[in-house]
Amino acid sequence: MNVLIWYKRDLRVEDHPALTLGAGSGAVLPLYIAEPDYWALPDASARQWEFLAETLAGLRRDLARLGAPLVVRVGGAVEVLSRLCKQNDISQIISLQEVGNEWTFARDKQVAAWARSAGIVWQELPGNGVRRGRRGRAGWDADRAAYAETPALPAPLGLRMVAGIEPGVIPSARALRLAADDCPHRQTGGRAQGLALLDSFLATRGQAYRRAMSAPLSAERACSRLSPYLAVGALSAREVEQAAAAQLAARPGADWAANLRSFQSRIAWRAHFTQKLEDAPRMERQALHKAAGDLPGRSSDGPLFDAWRMGQTGLPYLDACMRYLASTGWINFRARAMLTSVATYHLWLDWRAVGQHLARRFTDYDPGIHWPQIQMQAGMTGINRLRVYNPIKQGLEQDPTGAFTRRWVPELAHVPDGFLQMPWKWPGAQGILGRRYPEPVVDVTHAAREARARIGALRQTDRFAEEEALLIERHASPAQNPLFVNDRRPSLRRPRPAPLGQLCLDL
Repeated sequence: MNVLIWYKRDLRVEDHPALTLGAGSGAVLPLYIAEPDYWALPDASARQWEFLAETLAGLRRDLARLGAPLVVRVGGAVEVLSRLCKQNDISQIISLQEVGNEWTFARDKQVAAWARSAGIVWQELPGNGVRRGRRGRAGWDADRAAYAETPALPAPLGLRMVAGIEPGVIPSARALRLAADDCPHRQTGGRAQGLALLDSFLATRGQAYRRAMSAPLSAERACSRLSPYLAVGALSAREVEQAAAAQLAARPGADWAANLRSFQSRIAWRAHFTQKLEDAPRMERQALHKAAGDLPGRSSDGPLFDAWRMGQTGLPYLDACMRYLASTGWINFRARAMLTSVATYHLWLDWRAVGQHLARRFTDYDPGIHWPQIQMQAGMTGINRLRVYNPIKQGLEQDPTGAFTRRWVPELAHVPDGFLQMPWKWPGAQGILGRRYPEPVVDVTHAAREARARIGALRQTDRFAEEEALLIERHASPAQNPLFVNDRRPSLRRPRPAPLGQLCLDL
């Protein structure tokens, strides 16, 4: 029997249940579809595609060594699958479940309808600890733990390729009509690069993980930097978690143990947040707590949005973080949270527009992580406490020497340390502010107070509380598992205090 293996966000041969099943079923056709309609979406970008294309090239080599090189086609999924199945006498498609944006959710429904009408068996297998069809979180953490502890699957020993298939060209970003997207310090895609980072993190870099993850300058090295490889599935979360567990067993010393356990908890959090999007696939456009989305006056464009996205707000640390992200495609979690918080609270921008722009900037964009985090940091979930980050305070704490800010905001290179995060207070600022660097676009203290008042008033209403209780049952974190910290807001917390590093997803 000929079997088509449909690759999506799972670009590897190891720990791939669909490939393992297909290898034992007959001749295989491993396929990736570059879908132009997907890459035209407002959360897609050339930097994402270029990283993914490099990963596809590596996957093609890995599959070729097994006997069945990756086939790449450009077009709509139904069109491509229909043509290949007809031409190659394929009656079965196997893939891993994808938790993507709402577009991919709709596409999968279209493919399912086509498969039924065409008499094609499409088998979707779980592959990331997320489960479909759940109606609550009871038992979820036990299911995820069981998945994580099941040994990762080795690559098949060999594959038999469906005969007569032309592999096809991996298209360029330009061929997919993606806008130019200069990202000179982007990470390079491919499983080999991901494995090298995993090895160096577990061997040396991870020893500074907990203490160095919050500041961009130190996080660049101390974080695992695996997030883009996990986002496209070059590595599976399970194999990463098991590698960390093996290292923990080999290095039980207190310092290493604390860092490795902290890293393991963040892998578990990935599945927790991805499950949220699986259960609420409209999260990219609809507030999880509907009442929270009713607050008026938010803007999705205009001067404030432009200043924020270009790193020209006049708030030095914020601008440095935004410029760093534009150049690298990555930034640490605390900085991501601050960028979202300032945009949605202080500047009162629409969380959807903020989320779309950040998605395009992130090489590691993963809808299952991104949209639940955007909603949480923007106060749209209703079950999390408000986290209104002060960009001045963050700059003073996370960049005390000013090295990071000066590198990315060179206009302020000669501002004294004591004034760097508040240059408008420096007596010598007249020749800089309003000329080489903008005046601040907002009064941070006043804007934060106003945002808290608006959202706080809404949270006191009966309607808000009623919906909140339902959301906790469906989406809140597991109650007893020590890998998970409490993500409910204070009035509804369990007695157990939250561990250090709450809700931090720095990988």
